[in-house]
Amino acid sequence: MVRTSRTTRTRAAPAQTAAAPEGGAGVPGASDRDASLLDRDKIPSNTEVLTSADFSHNYSTNFLDAVNRKLPGVTLTDQTGNPFQRNLDYRGFVASPVQGTPQGIAVYQNGVRINESWGDVVNWDFIPEKAIDRVSLVPNNPVFGLNAIGGALSIQMKNGFTYQGVEGEAFGGSYGRVQGSVQAGGQKDNISAYAAFESAYDRGWRDYANSSHVNRMYVDVGARNDLTEFHVNFTGANNLLGNVAATPVQMLNQRWSSVYTWPQSTLLQLAFVNATLNHNFSDTWSFQGNAYFRGFRQSHVDGNGTDVEPCDDPTTLCIGNGLPVFGPVDGPATPNTLGTAFLGELDRNRVATNSFGGTAQLTNTDRLFGHDNHVVMGVSVDHGNTKFTASSELGTIDPNNLFVTGTGVFINQPDAGLSPVDLRATNTYTGVYLTDTFDVTNRFSVTAGGRFNYAQIELRDQTGTNDLLNSSNRFQRFNPVIGGTYKITPNLTAYAGYSEANRAPTPLELGCSDPNHPCMIDTFLVADPPLKQVVAHTVEAGLRGGWGRDARTGVLTWALGAFRTLSDDDIIQVTSPLGVNNFGFFQNAGQTLRQGIEAKLEYRYNSWNAYANYTYVDATYRSAITLSSPNNPNALTNDAGAQFVNVTPGDHIPGIPAHRFKAGVDYNVTEAWKVGADLNVVGSQWIIHDYTNQSPKVPAYSVVNLHTSYQITKNIEVFGLINNVFNQHYYLSGAFYQTGGFASATPGVTNLMAQLSDPRTFVPGMPLAAYAGIRAKF
Repeated sequence: MVRTSRTTRTRAAPAQTAAAPEGGAGVPGASDRDASLLDRDKIPSNTEVLTSADFSHNYSTNFLDAVNRKLPGVTLTDQTGNPFQRNLDYRGFVASPVQGTPQGIAVYQNGVRINESWGDVVNWDFIPEKAIDRVSLVPNNPVFGLNAIGGALSIQMKNGFTYQGVEGEAFGGSYGRVQGSVQAGGQKDNISAYAAFESAYDRGWRDYANSSHVNRMYVDVGARNDLTEFHVNFTGANNLLGNVAATPVQMLNQRWSSVYTWPQSTLLQLAFVNATLNHNFSDTWSFQGNAYFRGFRQSHVDGNGTDVEPCDDPTTLCIGNGLPVFGPVDGPATPNTLGTAFLGELDRNRVATNSFGGTAQLTNTDRLFGHDNHVVMGVSVDHGNTKFTASSELGTIDPNNLFVTGTGVFINQPDAGLSPVDLRATNTYTGVYLTDTFDVTNRFSVTAGGRFNYAQIELRDQTGTNDLLNSSNRFQRFNPVIGGTYKITPNLTAYAGYSEANRAPTPLELGCSDPNHPCMIDTFLVADPPLKQVVAHTVEAGLRGGWGRDARTGVLTWALGAFRTLSDDDIIQVTSPLGVNNFGFFQNAGQTLRQGIEAKLEYRYNSWNAYANYTYVDATYRSAITLSSPNNPNALTNDAGAQFVNVTPGDHIPGIPAHRFKAGVDYNVTEAWKVGADLNVVGSQWIIHDYTNQSPKVPAYSVVNLHTSYQITKNIEVFGLINNVFNQHYYLSGAFYQTGGFASATPGVTNLMAQLSDPRTFVPGMPLAAYAGIRAKF
């Protein structure tokens, strides 16, 4: 039986929402004895599952590559230029580590929603890959709570009951990559323990500021008897990541590894404690619950251009419309002592978040009217408290390498929208949910239910100088779900479902939604008009099936489905209408539509294992809206000098590739030696902020990766990978930027990089890279 579980998920779906591989436990339960387990053929959506074997470094070098390799509908985009900080795109919705990216996927670890309270970002680098037991991708269910408008990704970690033994691994390769890990687990009677530690260094392949230092750990201690199972686990991380981001296309044409401005780096730290409890009151009643604390710290520094320039009096510096760089607008001018240096700035921000919460859930499996019935009901509360600070320091740019050095002068001019920020944000999310899966016959099952979400978000200025930033926001909604599955034959199941889900604006979005006072995302926040919550309506239907029981005679599994999600009041990020460096704001964009088809096929026969999947995503705007689009060569200009475009229904949403195809094959040459290859094809996409689809697209690309492993002894294995074996040059994402270069502190000096006239900027894909490693298991 293929089963699913809701054992200890905080703000997650009940049993019907996640699937497990054949013979495996559900998600996110700690035990196969969990009474909330449910047959996967009763789930009215296209769930997908990866096991711990899929995250082996035999096939990929990190978590995101492993998810991208096998899951239909998933592709990776990149805004940071760092392999640990890419965006996961599923059906046109995103889970991203980048502040300011509108999030559409809820991500859970051991039942706790790990979208951070500030911005709903997902820090993939915090997840210890060795400790992953399985991952479920679940669309079409509102009971995952806020932000699951595009679906949910549930990560279940190992414990001493599910993993016994000791394993050590070391591997390295191109661009200075060195990585090591150790994991150990076991049980004695009713007590279990598990621990995993990982450390990695990657110099990066770009010219500057691209190195990554990753250190993370996971520990779990558990106990159980015939009726109860209890676990306490801890995740910790201390990571320093380089973020070189996009580079103008004209620079990339000259040197593929070039970097525009730097430094760009992010320090990320985590302390995350979670306790889970599963108790069976009887054969038909059970309790699942958890409680957690999560401490998150982030410090970001980013070298950029600036709007500071010499005043009419060249012995002074101004910002905005002739305003001093700091101090009162009628105060003394800012002295210009920088000679002929080119002007830039260092933007810094810090996020410190403490969040805690828990869930309590009951499951009942009593028969109803003589039919099997499965009821899950629960309540969850999640509270976060964030302190956000930000500042900008005037800098100078080295003309040889575009490195920005601070001058000690901090920009503080509220009338130009630039002043240090000290903000406290408090958010509390409460959810109450119930779902019921009723077997009408032994072939036909119906699921119905829903979740009520209530969000409270408070913003409070701590500087005492920006009272307009203070706000209290409330969002509430009931989201229903209904669906059914029908087992046409023992090997063929049809499913269909409808659901609604909502996403409340994040504190970051609420603090930056006024086009007249744009923000440096995510450095400066100002007063704002209110944003509406996003409401998504999803319809999904399809077929899934399989034939064969044993790889010796062949096992085939397949699925074919269609989906359609219409979102009301979608939130998007747009740039300042006046084209001010790095400034933008958030706004509701009316209705958007993401619809398409998914198909997958997997075949195992003797020594062969092959897979292929394809997804088509048609993502469009459905409302006529006017959007700010500076630096866009096709933008219009109004009397005030603001640049904009008029979006019409049917224009495609930028940054979402329509076609995604993946295929791979593995072959056991001998019992000890395995070889394999993977192909990843991603279709073209419109450049970010090209809302009217008039500029050339980001081109489609294809990448081939090879891997092999050899079992030297029972305990020792060596492995190797080659990524991008044909050394393809391709772009992961594109956007527009402000051309014109960087002004000198001396009038009359030609701007640095003024020769760059093409407003397109891209994040380049990694060239050919090779890695090798060794693994010992005992």
